[in-house]
Amino acid sequence: MSNAKKHLLTVFSTVVVAALLLAACAGSAPAPATATPMVATPVPVTIKVALLPIMDGLPIFVALQNGYFEANDVTVELVPVGSAAERDQVIQGGGADAMINDMISTALYNKDKVQVVSVGLARTATDKYPQYRILASAQSGITDVQGLKGVEIGISDGTVIAYTTDRLLQAEGLAPAGIKTVAVPKIGDRVALLGSGELKAANLPDPAASLAINSGAVVIVDDTKHPEYGFSLYTFTASFVAAHPEAVSAFLAAVSKAAADINADKTKWDSLLADKKLLPQPLQGNYTLPDFPTAGVPTEKQFADVLSWAKDKGIVSADESYADSVKADFQK
Repeated sequence: MSNAKKHLLTVFSTVVVAALLLAACAGSAPAPATATPMVATPVPVTIKVALLPIMDGLPIFVALQNGYFEANDVTVELVPVGSAAERDQVIQGGGADAMINDMISTALYNKDKVQVVSVGLARTATDKYPQYRILASAQSGITDVQGLKGVEIGISDGTVIAYTTDRLLQAEGLAPAGIKTVAVPKIGDRVALLGSGELKAANLPDPAASLAINSGAVVIVDDTKHPEYGFSLYTFTASFVAAHPEAVSAFLAAVSKAAADINADKTKWDSLLADKKLLPQPLQGNYTLPDFPTAGVPTEKQFADVLSWAKDKGIVSADESYADSVKADFQK
């Protein structure tokens, strides 16, 4: 064989071997890695809460302080309001999604169409801790319910204060015809006028009632004897509930945990009460916190009684559905 032929055979063999090696390598090469899809981190739903500076709001402040809302994947922003009227303006104007209110307020919101849904109890009266107290001034000499017959009692019209005034006095035997009231909408004014004797009697929520008692006012009746009438609520707009049901549940879980913390040790919150102005200065360090509910909603019987009272007063005309206005579905 000539040298030229040998050279061509060598080149050909080399090419074949190289091709075979490349094919073998290609066959054993791993498949290209598939890119891991990016998963978007859910953005926490923001809940704006219109909040009065009242004791009922303490679990919300505790939940904020302890990070319970964030742990439940919601963000809570407080919208401070100075009165129930201002709170209602904020809610109706779309400036907040939730509030602490009462069953009278919910009935008024829903008198024409369902605008709000009450989803939990913020505070309740118990046989040990009152929420509303009817007091007589030290100067009045009144010592019992019958002594209030025909006496002007300071209230705020069309509110839970008016409702509890009627129901507590009627439960204690005072006929409706003997119940006389006068509108004094601001709590501070009622405290001051009761203290001066210009008002002989007034209905005050606690802790304002405790402040008045420290100044000499006399308890005539309170809702420790009739706790079915005294309660406040966590209430959301119906549109928020429809759009974010899971956020409503998360909010309630956070405030329930905070309420349990408060109930477990009522001595830990003095600085928070002072900072948030939830307790009058003269009572700071000398006031026993109530037990806060960790679950529950008003009963259908309680709703029906509130609605009956509101219809008797002419502030609601049509029947309203308990199932539309009150829902326990969001409590875990």
